[in-house]
Amino acid sequence: MFQIIGIVLLFGMVFGGYTIAGGKMGVILHSLPYEMMMIGGAAIAALVMSNSAATLKGLVGSFGRMFGGNKWKKQDYKDLLSLLFQLTKTMKSKGVIALESHIEKPAESAIFQKYPKVLKDHFATDFICDTLRMMTMNLEDPHQIEDVMEKQLEKHHHEALGPAHALQNMADALPALGIVAAVLGVIKTMAAITEPPEILGGMIGGALVGTFLGVFLAYGLVGPLAARLKEVIDSDSSYYKIIQSVLVAHLHGNAAQISVEIGRGDIPSSAQPSFLEMEESLANAPMDAA
Repeated sequence: MFQIIGIVLLFGMVFGGYTIAGGKMGVILHSLPYEMMMIGGAAIAALVMSNSAATLKGLVGSFGRMFGGNKWKKQDYKDLLSLLFQLTKTMKSKGVIALESHIEKPAESAIFQKYPKVLKDHFATDFICDTLRMMTMNLEDPHQIEDVMEKQLEKHHHEALGPAHALQNMADALPALGIVAAVLGVIKTMAAITEPPEILGGMIGGALVGTFLGVFLAYGLVGPLAARLKEVIDSDSSYYKIIQSVLVAHLHGNAAQISVEIGRGDIPSSAQPSFLEMEESLANAPMDAA
Protein backbone atom coordinates (compact mmCIF):
# COMPACT_ATOMS: atom_id res chain seq x y z
CA MET A 1 0.00 0.00 0.00
CA PHE A 2 2.73 2.45 0.98
CA GLN A 3 4.65 1.53 -2.16
CA ILE A 4 1.68 2.55 -4.34
CA ILE A 5 1.33 5.80 -2.40
CA GLY A 6 5.05 6.42 -2.87
CA ILE A 7 4.85 5.86 -6.64
CA VAL A 8 1.90 8.26 -6.93
CA LEU A 9 3.81 10.88 -4.92
CA LEU A 10 6.92 10.31 -7.02
CA PHE A 11 5.20 11.01 -10.32
CA GLY A 12 3.00 13.75 -8.88
CA MET A 13 5.85 15.72 -7.28
CA VAL A 14 8.35 15.36 -10.13
CA PHE A 15 6.07 16.02 -13.10
CA GLY A 16 3.78 18.33 -11.14
CA GLY A 17 6.73 20.50 -10.16
CA TYR A 18 8.02 20.46 -13.74
CA THR A 19 4.64 21.55 -15.09
CA ILE A 20 4.14 24.27 -12.46
CA ALA A 21 7.59 25.63 -13.27
CA GLY A 22 6.46 26.12 -16.87
CA GLY A 23 7.81 22.93 -18.40
CA LYS A 24 6.07 21.49 -21.42
CA MET A 25 5.04 17.84 -21.15
CA GLY A 26 4.80 17.60 -24.92
CA VAL A 27 8.57 17.28 -25.33
CA ILE A 28 8.73 14.43 -22.79
CA LEU A 29 5.66 12.64 -24.12
CA HIS A 30 6.91 12.87 -27.71
CA SER A 31 10.27 11.33 -26.83
CA LEU A 32 9.03 8.90 -24.18
CA PRO A 33 8.24 5.87 -26.42
CA TYR A 34 11.61 5.93 -28.17
CA GLU A 35 13.65 6.66 -25.05
CA MET A 36 11.84 3.98 -23.04
CA MET A 37 12.43 1.49 -25.84
CA MET A 38 16.16 2.18 -25.75
CA ILE A 39 16.63 2.52 -21.98
CA GLY A 40 14.06 -0.02 -20.80
CA GLY A 41 14.89 -2.49 -23.52
CA ALA A 42 18.62 -2.27 -22.85
CA ALA A 43 18.04 -2.64 -19.09
CA ILE A 44 15.89 -5.75 -19.57
CA ALA A 45 18.42 -7.19 -22.03
CA ALA A 46 21.23 -6.67 -19.51
CA LEU A 47 19.07 -8.22 -16.80
CA VAL A 48 18.48 -11.33 -18.92
CA MET A 49 22.16 -11.63 -19.85
CA SER A 50 23.48 -11.28 -16.32
CA ASN A 51 21.16 -13.63 -14.44
CA SER A 52 20.15 -17.27 -14.46
CA ALA A 53 16.69 -18.51 -15.37
CA ALA A 54 16.02 -19.32 -11.71
CA THR A 55 16.86 -15.75 -10.64
CA LEU A 56 14.68 -14.26 -13.39
CA LYS A 57 11.80 -16.53 -12.44
CA GLY A 58 12.24 -15.56 -8.81
CA LEU A 59 12.26 -11.88 -9.74
CA VAL A 60 8.97 -12.18 -11.63
CA GLY A 61 7.44 -13.93 -8.63
CA SER A 62 8.80 -11.33 -6.24
CA PHE A 63 6.81 -8.34 -7.45
CA GLY A 64 3.90 -9.31 -5.25
CA ARG A 65 6.19 -9.30 -2.21
CA MET A 66 7.35 -5.75 -2.93
CA PHE A 67 3.79 -4.48 -2.63
CA GLY A 68 2.25 -7.15 -0.39
CA GLY A 69 4.86 -7.07 2.35
CA ASN A 70 6.10 -9.88 4.54
CA LYS A 71 5.06 -13.44 3.79
CA TRP A 72 4.88 -14.45 7.44
CA LYS A 73 2.31 -12.91 9.79
CA LYS A 74 1.86 -13.23 13.54
CA GLN A 75 -0.31 -16.34 13.25
CA ASP A 76 2.29 -18.01 11.04
CA TYR A 77 4.95 -17.53 13.71
CA LYS A 78 2.60 -18.91 16.35
CA ASP A 79 1.90 -21.93 14.17
CA LEU A 80 5.61 -22.55 13.61
CA LEU A 81 6.37 -22.41 17.32
CA SER A 82 3.40 -24.67 18.07
CA LEU A 83 4.67 -27.18 15.51
CA LEU A 84 8.18 -27.13 16.97
CA PHE A 85 6.73 -27.46 20.46
CA GLN A 86 4.85 -30.60 19.49
CA LEU A 87 7.85 -32.13 17.72
CA THR A 88 10.32 -31.47 20.54
CA LYS A 89 7.77 -32.51 23.16
CA THR A 90 7.20 -35.78 21.29
CA MET A 91 10.93 -36.38 21.04
CA LYS A 92 11.44 -35.80 24.77
CA SER A 93 8.45 -37.74 26.04
CA LYS A 94 8.17 -40.60 23.55
CA GLY A 95 11.66 -40.84 22.08
CA VAL A 96 13.07 -40.73 18.57
CA ILE A 97 11.12 -43.76 17.38
CA ALA A 98 7.83 -41.91 17.80
CA LEU A 99 9.28 -38.94 15.90
CA GLU A 100 10.55 -40.84 12.86
CA SER A 101 7.17 -41.26 11.18
CA HIS A 102 6.63 -37.48 11.30
CA ILE A 103 10.00 -36.44 9.88
CA GLU A 104 10.29 -39.16 7.23
CA LYS A 105 6.93 -38.35 5.63
CA PRO A 106 5.89 -34.90 6.88
CA ALA A 107 3.07 -34.64 4.33
CA GLU A 108 1.43 -37.63 6.01
CA SER A 109 2.23 -36.50 9.55
CA ALA A 110 -0.71 -35.67 11.81
CA ILE A 111 1.41 -32.95 13.43
CA PHE A 112 2.54 -31.24 10.22
CA GLN A 113 -0.94 -31.45 8.68
CA LYS A 114 -2.23 -29.16 11.41
CA TYR A 115 -0.05 -26.38 9.98
CA PRO A 116 -0.49 -26.39 6.18
CA LYS A 117 1.35 -23.11 5.57
CA VAL A 118 4.49 -24.47 7.23
CA LEU A 119 4.13 -27.72 5.29
CA LYS A 120 3.74 -25.78 2.04
CA ASP A 121 7.11 -24.10 2.56
CA HIS A 122 9.47 -26.82 1.36
CA PHE A 123 12.60 -25.27 2.83
CA ALA A 124 11.07 -24.85 6.30
CA THR A 125 9.75 -28.43 6.28
CA ASP A 126 13.03 -29.91 5.02
CA PHE A 127 15.03 -27.75 7.42
CA ILE A 128 13.05 -29.04 10.39
CA CYS A 129 13.02 -32.67 9.30
CA ASP A 130 16.68 -32.81 8.28
CA THR A 131 17.80 -31.32 11.58
CA LEU A 132 15.64 -33.66 13.64
CA ARG A 133 16.86 -36.56 11.51
CA MET A 134 20.45 -35.65 12.42
CA MET A 135 19.44 -35.73 16.07
CA THR A 136 17.94 -39.20 15.69
CA MET A 137 21.27 -40.32 14.21
CA ASN A 138 22.94 -39.49 17.53
CA LEU A 139 24.48 -36.24 16.27
CA GLU A 140 23.70 -34.40 19.48
CA ASP A 141 26.48 -31.82 19.75
CA PRO A 142 24.52 -28.51 19.93
CA HIS A 143 27.41 -26.48 18.53
CA GLN A 144 27.91 -28.82 15.58
CA ILE A 145 24.19 -28.86 14.81
CA GLU A 146 24.05 -25.07 15.07
CA ASP A 147 26.98 -24.72 12.67
CA VAL A 148 25.35 -27.03 10.12
CA MET A 149 22.06 -25.15 10.37
CA GLU A 150 23.79 -21.79 10.07
CA LYS A 151 25.41 -22.83 6.79
CA GLN A 152 22.06 -23.99 5.42
CA LEU A 153 20.45 -20.70 6.42
CA GLU A 154 23.24 -18.68 4.81
CA LYS A 155 22.93 -20.61 1.55
CA HIS A 156 19.14 -20.24 1.47
CA HIS A 157 19.29 -16.53 2.27
CA HIS A 158 21.94 -15.91 -0.38
CA GLU A 159 19.80 -17.62 -3.00
CA ALA A 160 16.64 -15.82 -1.84
CA LEU A 161 18.38 -12.44 -2.27
CA GLY A 162 19.21 -13.17 -5.92
CA PRO A 163 16.18 -11.32 -7.35
CA ALA A 164 16.80 -8.27 -5.13
CA HIS A 165 20.45 -8.11 -6.22
CA ALA A 166 19.42 -8.46 -9.87
CA LEU A 167 16.94 -5.60 -9.53
CA GLN A 168 19.52 -3.41 -7.78
CA ASN A 169 22.05 -4.10 -10.52
CA MET A 170 19.43 -3.02 -13.03
CA ALA A 171 18.89 0.22 -11.08
CA ASP A 172 22.66 0.86 -11.04
CA ALA A 173 22.81 0.46 -14.82
CA LEU A 174 19.86 2.71 -15.70
CA PRO A 175 21.64 6.13 -15.39
CA ALA A 176 24.40 4.96 -17.76
CA LEU A 177 21.83 3.58 -20.20
CA GLY A 178 20.07 6.94 -20.05
CA ILE A 179 23.32 8.58 -21.12
CA VAL A 180 23.57 6.12 -24.01
CA ALA A 181 20.11 7.17 -25.18
CA ALA A 182 21.01 10.83 -24.74
CA VAL A 183 24.20 10.44 -26.77
CA LEU A 184 22.22 8.82 -29.58
CA GLY A 185 19.88 11.80 -29.45
CA VAL A 186 22.82 14.18 -29.72
CA ILE A 187 24.15 12.23 -32.69
CA LYS A 188 20.75 12.58 -34.34
CA THR A 189 20.76 16.32 -33.57
CA MET A 190 24.26 16.84 -34.99
CA ALA A 191 23.21 15.09 -38.17
CA ALA A 192 20.49 17.71 -38.56
CA ILE A 193 22.69 20.71 -37.67
CA THR A 194 21.41 22.69 -40.66
CA GLU A 195 17.87 22.76 -39.28
CA PRO A 196 16.54 26.00 -37.74
CA PRO A 197 17.08 26.63 -33.99
CA GLU A 198 13.52 25.74 -32.97
CA ILE A 199 13.90 22.31 -34.56
CA LEU A 200 17.34 21.75 -33.01
CA GLY A 201 16.05 22.86 -29.61
CA GLY A 202 13.31 20.25 -29.69
CA MET A 203 15.77 17.57 -30.73
CA ILE A 204 18.22 18.46 -27.95
CA GLY A 205 15.36 18.49 -25.44
CA GLY A 206 14.31 15.05 -26.64
CA ALA A 207 17.88 13.78 -26.23
CA LEU A 208 18.04 15.06 -22.65
CA VAL A 209 14.85 13.13 -21.86
CA GLY A 210 17.00 9.99 -22.05
CA THR A 211 19.33 11.20 -19.29
CA PHE A 212 16.35 12.24 -17.20
CA LEU A 213 14.58 8.91 -17.60
CA GLY A 214 17.65 6.87 -16.71
CA VAL A 215 18.25 8.76 -13.46
CA PHE A 216 14.54 9.03 -12.63
CA LEU A 217 13.86 5.32 -13.07
CA ALA A 218 17.04 4.28 -11.23
CA TYR A 219 16.72 6.39 -8.09
CA GLY A 220 13.00 7.04 -8.04
CA LEU A 221 11.51 3.66 -8.93
CA VAL A 222 13.71 0.60 -9.54
CA GLY A 223 16.24 1.26 -6.77
CA PRO A 224 13.62 1.79 -4.03
CA LEU A 225 11.73 -1.33 -5.14
CA ALA A 226 14.96 -3.35 -4.98
CA ALA A 227 15.58 -2.04 -1.46
CA ARG A 228 12.02 -2.91 -0.48
CA LEU A 229 12.37 -6.45 -1.80
CA LYS A 230 15.62 -6.94 0.13
CA GLU A 231 13.95 -5.65 3.30
CA VAL A 232 11.08 -8.13 2.93
CA ILE A 233 13.44 -11.05 2.26
CA ASP A 234 15.65 -10.13 5.23
CA SER A 235 12.62 -9.88 7.50
CA ASP A 236 11.11 -13.17 6.32
CA SER A 237 14.42 -14.95 6.90
CA SER A 238 13.87 -14.64 10.66
CA TYR A 239 11.16 -17.30 10.26
CA TYR A 240 13.83 -19.90 9.51
CA LYS A 241 16.17 -18.53 12.19
CA ILE A 242 13.51 -19.39 14.76
CA ILE A 243 13.71 -23.05 13.74
CA GLN A 244 17.42 -23.01 14.46
CA SER A 245 16.95 -21.27 17.83
CA VAL A 246 14.28 -23.68 19.05
CA LEU A 247 16.01 -26.89 17.96
CA VAL A 248 19.41 -25.82 19.29
CA ALA A 249 17.79 -24.86 22.60
CA HIS A 250 16.16 -28.29 22.64
CA LEU A 251 19.57 -29.91 22.13
CA HIS A 252 20.90 -28.01 25.12
CA GLY A 253 18.39 -29.93 27.22
CA ASN A 254 15.75 -27.24 27.70
CA ALA A 255 12.10 -28.13 28.13
CA ALA A 256 9.91 -27.70 25.05
CA GLN A 257 8.22 -24.62 26.52
CA ILE A 258 11.59 -22.97 27.23
CA SER A 259 12.90 -23.77 23.75
CA VAL A 260 9.80 -22.18 22.22
CA GLU A 261 10.18 -19.09 24.39
CA ILE A 262 13.77 -18.73 23.18
CA GLY A 263 12.50 -18.93 19.59
CA ARG A 264 9.76 -16.37 20.31
CA GLY A 265 12.45 -13.85 21.14
CA ASP A 266 13.75 -14.00 17.54
CA ILE A 267 10.41 -13.03 15.98
CA PRO A 268 10.34 -9.48 14.51
CA SER A 269 8.65 -7.07 16.92
CA SER A 270 5.85 -6.23 14.48
CA ALA A 271 4.72 -9.89 14.37
CA GLN A 272 5.85 -11.14 17.77
CA PRO A 273 3.09 -12.73 19.87
CA SER A 274 3.08 -11.94 23.56
CA PHE A 275 4.05 -14.52 26.17
CA LEU A 276 0.40 -15.05 27.09
CA GLU A 277 -0.67 -15.39 23.45
CA MET A 278 2.00 -18.01 22.88
CA GLU A 279 1.11 -19.82 26.08
CA GLU A 280 -2.53 -20.00 24.98
CA SER A 281 -1.52 -21.25 21.54
CA LEU A 282 0.63 -24.02 23.07
CA ALA A 283 -2.15 -24.97 25.44
CA ASN A 284 -4.42 -25.50 22.46
CA ALA A 285 -1.80 -27.45 20.49
CA PRO A 286 -3.26 -30.90 19.64
CA MET A 287 -0.69 -33.05 21.39
CA ASP A 288 -2.88 -36.09 20.87
CA ALA A 289 -1.89 -35.93 17.20
CA ALA A 290 1.64 -36.82 18.21
